[in-house]
Amino acid sequence: MLISPAYAQAAGANPGAGALLSQLPFLLLLFAIMYFFLIRPQQKKVKEHRAMVEALRRGDQVVTQGGIIGKISKVKDGDGEVEVEIADGVKVRVVRSSIAQVVSKTEPAANTN
Repeated sequence: MLISPAYAQAAGANPGAGALLSQLPFLLLLFAIMYFFLIRPQQKKVKEHRAMVEALRRGDQVVTQGGIIGKISKVKDGDGEVEVEIADGVKVRVVRSSIAQVVSKTEPAANTN
């Protein structure tokens, strides 16, 4: 006969609760590393972007996520959009959250009272 018969080995002992308790610190350490290297920096980045979008003003030069560079000509507070002038007389409406970067900020006008 060319094929020898295979014999099943005896099953190993059930690891039980001791193995689970020995792996628990490793799992907690893995979660902590993922939190500090992945989750926390992403939350910080989202918070900074939200603050940047809320601080947009007329006259700011911005870059959209599509790569369009323009100057904000109108800020619509209720709609969540801004009007960006990308060339002389060419204005487009852009959703605020799609602003990727503020290139140059304008200073607020001084009160002359």
